[in-house]
Amino acid sequence: MKIFLWILITLAFGIMVFNLTQVSWEDPFKNESAVALIGVMASSCALLLLVILMISKNIAKRLKK
Repeated sequence: MKIFLWILITLAFGIMVFNLTQVSWEDPFKNESAVALIGVMASSCALLLLVILMISKNIAKRLKK
């Protein structure tokens, strides 16, 4: 599970970086840039949720000891 989480975190970060390169900073809320911004927001939410999951797994492991 730990390796799977790290793979998902890496994928989410990669998608975020890719979408950041697709944003036209001159007009970020137009057509394709808006889609890229939505992708950045979605991947950052996924990244945050995965980090929270990792932290909760570590807390659960420490409480069992």
